[in-house]
Amino acid sequence: MNTLKGFQFRWRLLLILLAVALLAALAVAGQTMSVQVKSGQVRKSPTFLGPVIAKFAYGDRVQILTQQGAWYQVALPSGNGQGWMHTSALTEKKIVLKAGATDVSQAASSDELALAGKGFNQQVENEYRTRNPNLNFSQIDQMEALTISQSEIQAFIQNGRLTAQGGAQ
Repeated sequence: MNTLKGFQFRWRLLLILLAVALLAALAVAGQTMSVQVKSGQVRKSPTFLGPVIAKFAYGDRVQILTQQGAWYQVALPSGNGQGWMHTSALTEKKIVLKAGATDVSQAASSDELALAGKGFNQQVENEYRTRNPNLNFSQIDQMEALTISQSEIQAFIQNGRLTAQGGAQ
């Protein structure tokens, strides 16, 4: 008799857990969020190694389809298909741009967000330059000016036999 009650309890618990998971997934699906970086990159897969397949601009509203770890699956701007955006590029707040507003020019790029997350921003750089006036930052400025195409990145990933394991979060 006790084993039957134990089985029924486990079955009910499993159904409750499945219902909670379904409700959580439905809460995310259909939600819209705002892009909080200058250029929100949409990737083919939920990893920073995935190729960029589209971009959203600062303030654009993005339809969320589902969530996987630190990544949201979103509908593409064209409406045809979906891709993945990292949570750091999105906010639940609705960003409203006003004519003449300086919001766009003041928005942080995804690179700037990554550096700020590590405690490095323009103010920190300026203070460091002030304290170290004899240092030559020209090589750093050259590195910051470098742009690498998606095809070059994909070739690097392929030639280096890199995988998304460990980089998907």
